[in-house]
Amino acid sequence: MAKPSSPQLRKCKRKNMDTPVYFSHDSSSLLTEEQLLCSICLDVFTDPITTPCGHNVCKSCLTQCWDKSQHCLCPLCKEEFTKRPELKINTTLREVADHFKKKRGSEKPEVLCDACSGEKLKALKSCLDCVLTLCKSHLEPHNHVPRLKKHKLINPVENLEDYICQKHERALELFCRDDQTCVCQFCTEGDHKNHNTVPIEEESRERKTQLMKTQTDVQQMVRDRQKKIKEIKDSVKLSKRSTEKEKADSVEVLTALIRTIERSQTELLEVMEEKQKAAERQAEGLIKELEQEISVLKRRNTELEQLLHTEEHLHLLQVYSSMCSPPHTKNWTEISINTDVSEDTVRTALSQLQQTLNEKLTKTLDDKLKETVSTELKRIQQYAVDVTLDPDTANPYLILSADGKQVTYGKKFKNLPDTPQRFNASPCVLGKQSFSSGRFYYEVHVRGKTKWAFGVVRENINRKGWIILTPQNGFWAVGLRNETQYKACNDPFVSLTLREKLEVVGVFVDCEQGLISFYDVKSRSHIYSFTGQVFTEKLYPYFSPGLNERGENSAPLIISPVFKTK
Repeated sequence: MAKPSSPQLRKCKRKNMDTPVYFSHDSSSLLTEEQLLCSICLDVFTDPITTPCGHNVCKSCLTQCWDKSQHCLCPLCKEEFTKRPELKINTTLREVADHFKKKRGSEKPEVLCDACSGEKLKALKSCLDCVLTLCKSHLEPHNHVPRLKKHKLINPVENLEDYICQKHERALELFCRDDQTCVCQFCTEGDHKNHNTVPIEEESRERKTQLMKTQTDVQQMVRDRQKKIKEIKDSVKLSKRSTEKEKADSVEVLTALIRTIERSQTELLEVMEEKQKAAERQAEGLIKELEQEISVLKRRNTELEQLLHTEEHLHLLQVYSSMCSPPHTKNWTEISINTDVSEDTVRTALSQLQQTLNEKLTKTLDDKLKETVSTELKRIQQYAVDVTLDPDTANPYLILSADGKQVTYGKKFKNLPDTPQRFNASPCVLGKQSFSSGRFYYEVHVRGKTKWAFGVVRENINRKGWIILTPQNGFWAVGLRNETQYKACNDPFVSLTLREKLEVVGVFVDCEQGLISFYDVKSRSHIYSFTGQVFTEKLYPYFSPGLNERGENSAPLIISPVFKTK
């Protein structure tokens, strides 16, 4: 609708200006004059009541309308009430309206009576027929004289000429929708003859209705942005908690490793100490044995010394046989003490320490990673969406379940229209739901299958002929080939090494972050992520159950319900 040029609507715009005013002492609620205007008298509420349909009007205004009509209609939404409702004053709204009137009265300059001579009194009303602004005493005839009672009265205004047709000097009571201007009754018989004209009040109500719709849209936009702010703040808080937890976990892991190293170091030192003590015990035994042999040899030496100087030839001959050879002793040539900790011993101890550390580190990291991914899964599962398959996109060989949750590759080609949305060669189907912002998550059951691929695609992809699944072509997916070969469909394809065979796969997309991640729900582990992507079109869930050759891949691809990770 074009901008009005009429003085009357310009005045209405000034009167209904969007100036925010606070009404309660401790309330943060923001109201405008527009929200406090009666749709019938176009003035601030006097004794407002609330209709059963939820709209507010002055009690006297609505009573007069219903007294003059056979039907009880809401003046705003036109809802009809079979039984005339009992009207009760909305005391809270009345207090707000009265407060506003006082505030407006204190802020606006007083309008003075045009009829007063001498000291002019405060005007009570302006008469559009008399073109005068009148105080209470000068207004009195308009309440009693029949001819004057028909005059149109409005709240006192200084620029009364803005409410009067300058050409005919009559009240501006109508609005010409063809020329978008306010006119008087005489104008409709001249320049605006046969034009679409309506009472100013009616046009004002319709424009208020449009303004209310605009206001509703604006309020929704505010709520959406407040919600986004909350999401961002919550995301930052969650990131902070996650970072603090990761820091604490890292400290815990490092502390455990330090303890393990200290324990292994102690064990190694104990081994070396025990080796030294064993050598000392061995040395003590050998020394004792050597000292015993030395004593025996010294005695033999003394005996030989005596024989060499003896004159008793008979005795010499008698003991000669036993004395002519040394006493029997141990051969000490190859005997030695192992007093050093050998290099092999240290190497073995260090190897055992390294193996222990590796096992400890691997187990600790696996546990922490599993715990981290489990926490991550629990967080992203809150973005679970209900995805159903779109039969209008399905390849003619595909068989979809009645609930739109399962897809298999069939043996027969169905005679279906080859629309632009349908895949005509590749065994693919899309989800009905599309996403252009925010986050979403869904899970797919793949147990028993030897081939499959799924993920998300952009809206404007090629759906004809055989398709290469790459981000450049608008596909972000992972897949299985030959029962054991898992691939991430990047360019080039990335081979995935998984510890367990996949049964349920979770797909998470963050449109703002350009992130698509895949998770093994059963083992609570991360499979693969596409990062740093830019989405300029709507995204759709994508599914391909793979060809079913010789019945080896007959199991369905199933969109499974999301059960949150504990």
